[in-house]
Amino acid sequence: MPTIDILAAGYSVGTNVGTMAFCSVILIEGEKRLIFDTGHVGRRTYIEAQLAARSLSRDDIDLQVLSHAHWDHIQNVDMFAAPVLLHPIEQRYARDPHVNDWATPRWTGGILDSVALIEAGEGYEVMPGVRVLELPGHSPGAIGLEVETADGVCLVVGDAIHSGKVAQRGRSPLVFFDQEAADASIRRCVQTGHLIYPGHDNPFRIRDGDIHYSEAFQLTLTNISPETPGLQFIPNPPPIEPWVMPGAGEQRARLGIS
Repeated sequence: MPTIDILAAGYSVGTNVGTMAFCSVILIEGEKRLIFDTGHVGRRTYIEAQLAARSLSRDDIDLQVLSHAHWDHIQNVDMFAAPVLLHPIEQRYARDPHVNDWATPRWTGGILDSVALIEAGEGYEVMPGVRVLELPGHSPGAIGLEVETADGVCLVVGDAIHSGKVAQRGRSPLVFFDQEAADASIRRCVQTGHLIYPGHDNPFRIRDGDIHYSEAFQLTLTNISPETPGLQFIPNPPPIEPWVMPGAGEQRARLGIS
C-alpha cells in the first residue's frame, strides 16, 4: 500500500513584514514515487538533503502533483524531470491570473510552460490507492489526494486546509477564488475523520472539535534570538480574519465555471 512521508514540514509562521510561506512537501511512495507540492526556492537545498537522507535523488521522482499554482508551492518543479499533475482549471488560470492575485505572479505560466503537464480532476487514479480530490475555493483548481495507507485513509490537501486551526474554525483565511467553495472543501475533508496533511501545518485529525496532531512541532530559528532588539512575539494571537481577493467574484465568469 502507498506510504506518506513528510520531506519538509509546513508552517503557518507569519511576520509583520511578509510571509515565510513554508508549505508542506510530501513524498508518497507506492507503484510510483511522487512529490506533492514542491515548495519555494528557499527550501530547495533542504528538500534535496531530505531526499538524500532517504537514499533518493531528483531522478527517483516519477511524478509531481501540485495542489495549486501559488508561488510557494510550485517554484521547485524544475528540480525534477518528472511530469507535473495539475488540475486543468488551475493550469488555465495560472496563465492569465487575476490582476489582484499576488500569489499567482505573471511568471507562473512561464514555469508551467517549462514542464510536461498532466491534467487531472476528481477521481483520477494517480496510482493504486491514490486518487485526486477536487478542493476548489482557495484557488480555482485546487486539488488534494486521498491516499489508502496501511494505517488507514489519509488526505493530503495543500492549502484547501492551511492548518489545524483553519480546519477547526471551518473558514478559509485566504481566498483567491470563492469563499463558499473554500469552506465547503474544508468541511468535505474534516467530516471524513481521516488524518489530514495540510498545506502549512503538521498532520492532524479533528475530534470533538479539537485538533489532534500526529507529529510534534519542530522549528529552529537561526541568526536571531529572543534577546534581539526589536523582535516581538504576540502571545495567543487572535484568529486571522478571512481575506478574500478583491475581484474574486469575477473568477467564475472569467474561467467559464458555472
